[in-house]
Amino acid sequence: MKVKLPDKFRPRIIMTILGVTLCAIAVGFFKCSVFGVDPFQCFAQGSWARFMGGISYGTYYTAVCFLMLIVDLFLDKHYIGIATFINMFLTGYIADYSQAVIGRTFPSPSMAGRIIMLIIGVVLMCFASSLYMTSDLGVSVYDAIPIIISNKSKKPFRFCRIGCDLICVIIGALCGLLPGVGTLITAFFMGPLIEFFNIHFSRPVLYGKEYAAKSSK
Repeated sequence: MKVKLPDKFRPRIIMTILGVTLCAIAVGFFKCSVFGVDPFQCFAQGSWARFMGGISYGTYYTAVCFLMLIVDLFLDKHYIGIATFINMFLTGYIADYSQAVIGRTFPSPSMAGRIIMLIIGVVLMCFASSLYMTSDLGVSVYDAIPIIISNKSKKPFRFCRIGCDLICVIIGALCGLLPGVGTLITAFFMGPLIEFFNIHFSRPVLYGKEYAAKSSK
């Protein structure tokens, strides 16, 4: 029995793996900048410290992701796929490794160095997210939520993403984890930057002339 693969499967799986890997490396830059965590981590770490400090953060984070996975499956299972599970099981390890390498390479970065790391982290994370979202082989359990809201409400993705990120930051802050500069920058600019890369890079690379023809109409 021959298994039928999705259209453009090879470039899509490459975009998925590359996107997830680059996203994890971006987290490493983000952590080394010491300017705060991304919005979802702000929510997860803040709520864990406030309510569930008796268990390990890894256990709590996995439980939160599992609950969000159930919500995503209930709302629109289309966005759960290969990339979802690659993201869940590999991102943490790659992020830890990249943080260690960056930390050894730049053990005591200056303020200017930290700012450069933050910029690299934010831009790289948005570019990477655009790659694996456009590949349409699944997204992370958190990334799926603003996409689903955007599709169901017909509102622009960038506004839905900003809204979700701000909710995470507010919950994290209410739980006692004050957001850093990097957290706020990510909350306000990640949605628009992802959409920018979607339009100007990821979709044209995947769909080529087909996408150009559609977008010109």
